[in-house]
Amino acid sequence: EEVWGYEYYGDIRTVDVTVRRLREKIEDKDGEYRYIITKRGVGYYFRRG
Repeated sequence: EEVWGYEYYGDIRTVDVTVRRLREKIEDKDGEYRYIITKRGVGYYFRRG
């Protein structure tokens, strides 16, 4: 609510969907994420090196 405000009625899952699509393209198919990491309650970050 703080980010979008009360007037925003768009899709709130846009970032999640975009990250999923990026993972499909760059991550291995073994289910272990090596590049884009999810930090619960915070968001996403890229792992260094």
